[in-house]
This record gives sequence, structure tokens and C-alpha cells, in this order.
Amino acid sequence: MAVSNAHSTDEGRGSVETGGTDAPDRALGSVLVVDDDPTVSEVVAGYLDRAGFTVRLAADGPAALRAAEEQRPDLVVLDLMLPGMDGLEVCRRLRARERGAGQPGLPPVPVIMLTARGDEDDRILGLEVGADDYVTKPFSPRELVLRVRSVLRRAVPAAPAAAGPRLTAAGLSLDPAARRVTKDGAELALTLREFDLLAYFLRHPGQVCDRERLMREVWGWDFGDLSTVTVHIRRLRGKIEDDPASPRLIQTVWGAGYRFDTHPAPAAPATTPGTADGHE
Repeated sequence: MAVSNAHSTDEGRGSVETGGTDAPDRALGSVLVVDDDPTVSEVVAGYLDRAGFTVRLAADGPAALRAAEEQRPDLVVLDLMLPGMDGLEVCRRLRARERGAGQPGLPPVPVIMLTARGDEDDRILGLEVGADDYVTKPFSPRELVLRVRSVLRRAVPAAPAAAGPRLTAAGLSLDPAARRVTKDGAELALTLREFDLLAYFLRHPGQVCDRERLMREVWGWDFGDLSTVTVHIRRLRGKIEDDPASPRLIQTVWGAGYRFDTHPAPAAPATTPGTADGHE
């Protein structure tokens, strides 16, 4: 199977669709891959195409925005370090466009950000502007395919009966079927992973969960960068805690993991920051 080169510099181009009449069943959905490195794009597109996805490629930010506007993808794989308009700005504009579309019933397009290993600030910024997940370079294309499948699987709203009852605790109300969360009546803007992470905590109150368990149960992975969990915990705390610097709902249990307290004790003096296993 030939994979098209997305590294186009012609005006009005920059995005290319892969696959054809001999491609496998495309029921899995469409993925827009945005990366200025044609080698990375072609390898990723090849793996996704063989896995059954329809793949379009874009080599820069403007081309990505045009492609997403012309045909809404089911998911975007977005490199952070793009020339000119970087991945953060592309993600920011995608989210702004969705907010201005006036279609409240249409969920946001999931975004997986590709970042350089060790750039935790970039990961946090990516989640801040609306990315749902990230993969650090260098990465295995097979791992990326698994991530794409996992994010898309969780992006599909479950039937009300399958989603389970509304979950409430400590002023939070989470509706699994509608994928909506409110705190003291005000709606919270959570990413897919933040929503799933909070739902898991609400379903397992008082239990200590280590990062391996959270990655397995929330992300659906038996492997991966455990700092992914750390970053998402930090972002979730920033949205549900009254004082994220002194969290009372998501407690760190030193050397063991995290625990969600449905009846948090009064705020205590701040302690030295860190994670359950010394990685935060």
C-alpha cells in the first residue's frame, strides 16, 4: 500500500488523504495526522491505514486547520513543534472554532499531541489548550495506534444504561451518559482523559490507586509513560480543587498512589510537593 507524502508547500494544499479502494474497512474512523516531518507522517499514516483508519496528512498548522474545516476528523494526531504556527496554537484554534460552532451536542474532536521526551511544561500546556492525550517522541507507531483506538473508544458516548448512574460527591456531579461534570452547579470543561479519571475516582472513593492501576484502568494500557498519569492528576486538581496547591479531594498517599476523598478534611498546611512515588 502506498502512503502519500504530506510535505506539500503548494498554496492551498498541505493535506493529503491516504488509502483507496483497496484499503480495509474504514469503520474505525478518520484521523488527521499533522507533522512537518514526511518520514514520521508516512510511517504513522501507514500503521493507522493498515489498522483500518482513513488517514489525512497535513504538513503545517494552516493546512491542518483547513483540512479539519473541510472535513471534520474523528481524531487529530498533532505534532507540537510545527514550523510557523505550532501545535499548541493549532489546538487552541480548533477548540475555539468548536466553541463558536454553536453545536452543543457535538463533542470536541479528540487531539493526541506529539511532544519531545522530557518537555513536561509542553505536555501541561498541550493539556491546557485542550489536548486529550500526548505521546512522547521517539515513540512506537504501534503504541500510537493503540492510543488512537483507546481515545476514540472513550470519545464515543455510552448508552445511558451502559454508562451507569450519575456520580456525586463533594459538590461534584458527573453524568456518564452526557459526559458532563458540574461543581457546585457550574459546568467544568474537562478533556476526555480528565473526565474518565474523575469518573474512576468517583466510582472508587477512599481507595488508594497507584499510577500503574490508573494507567491500566483509565487509559487501558499495560505500558507507557507513567508521567502521563501525573500530568493528568495535576490538571484535574486544577479544575476540581478549591486550592490545587493544597488538594483535599485527590490526596497523594506517599509511596502508594492517590486516593479520592468524598468527605475531605479541613484544609491542612501545605506540604512539600511531590507524587506518591516521588515523580510529581
